[in-house]
Amino acid sequence: MNRPIKVLIAKPGLDGHDRGAKVIANALRDAGMEVVYTGLHQTPEMVVDAALQEDADVVSVSILSGAHMTLVPRVRELMNERGLSDVKLIAGGIIPDPDAEALKKLPGVAGIFGPGTSTKDVVAFIESLFTKRK
Repeated sequence: MNRPIKVLIAKPGLDGHDRGAKVIANALRDAGMEVVYTGLHQTPEMVVDAALQEDADVVSVSILSGAHMTLVPRVRELMNERGLSDVKLIAGGIIPDPDAEALKKLPGVAGIFGPGTSTKDVVAFIESLFTKRK
């Protein structure tokens, strides 16, 4: 791969708090990744449209509203339908451990990150997804 890993960060749903998403965006950028932030109040369809338009390698959704068990599967479903089955999907936010474990078991969900996760750990995780491409 001759270009940086491209990560689309999205805030699907009605959640209006995006500080964590911006912290992650800055950490990924500082690590040399290309980052596109979609902003607040995105629908799953808008997230997937942006991922297609931006040719994203990773879609990262940040969810604090409690709708993660609906939004993450829906985003993955739309990604698969739109030809993005090879694009990695990760999620972060307020996701209880039992829900995180359930989401990790969904085909195509690469990782789930909760509060307090080190930005270095997120960077390392994403980089590990693409070590064969370098």
